[in-house]
Order: sequence, then C-alpha cells, then structure tokens
Amino acid sequence: MDVDKPQLEETARALNSAAIHLLRGMRDIDRVSGLTPARLSALSVIVFGGPQPLGRLARIEGVASPTMTRIVDGLEQLGLAIREPHPDSARTVVVRATDEGLVLMHEAAQRRVDAIVVALGSLSAAERSAVVQASPALLKLPHGMASAAVH
Repeated sequence: MDVDKPQLEETARALNSAAIHLLRGMRDIDRVSGLTPARLSALSVIVFGGPQPLGRLARIEGVASPTMTRIVDGLEQLGLAIREPHPDSARTVVVRATDEGLVLMHEAAQRRVDAIVVALGSLSAAERSAVVQASPALLKLPHGMASAAVH
C-alpha cells in the first residue's frame, strides 16, 4: 500500500510528536541514574558502542572537545569511566566504562525499556501489534534522515 504526501506528512508529525513525548518521559526515568543528561549520554556511547577516543566521543555527542573533557572528568570522578592510552597511538586517549559504569548504564537502559513496556501495556492489543510490526521500519528512519539533511 502506497501513501500520498499528505498522509506521509501527517505520519511524520505524529512520529515527531511521539518522539518528543517519549524523550520527555525518559527525563524522569533517567534522573534515577543520578547523572546529568550529558554524562548519561556519553556513558551510553562508551558502554554500548565500546571504548572511544575522546575526540570521536565529542563528535558523536555533538560537543566541543573541551566540553567532552569536562563530561569525562565527571564520569571519572564518579568512578564510571576511565581514560587509557590508545593501543595503536600513544598520543590518543581512549575512554572506556568501568565495571560500575557498565552496571549503572545497563540499569538505566533497563529502566527505559521497562517504562516503554508499561506504556505499550496501556495500548489495545491491536495497537501493540501495530507498534511491534512497525518497530523494524522505525529503526531505519534515522538513516533516511541523515540523507535528507544533505539535500
């Protein structure tokens, strides 16, 4: 079934609104971690994406290197991350999560999943089924957005 441009625009508005409301709802859930949003986001990158050079971590997070340095300083002070020399370049520093950082991030991620499961439970069976069916396609949307930004 193909849809016309007005239907696509209506769907885009609905998805945008849903994404905003989901992210707002996550703020309260994320506060339980005790980290600022910036620290939690950086920790998420190094937990789920693996150890990262400091510069790459700054680029991924969309912040300047001095800002990322301060974020990582905070994570280190809390015992959640550590800087190590890069195995292939003595001039490069890699940031990795400590065991405590791994535990904190996995618990934070599980809280988000649990909250979404509860929200899904508030939907009708047909609505839940539609969300489950749509989820693989929804995961592809960010890739399309990257190419749309170039045009």
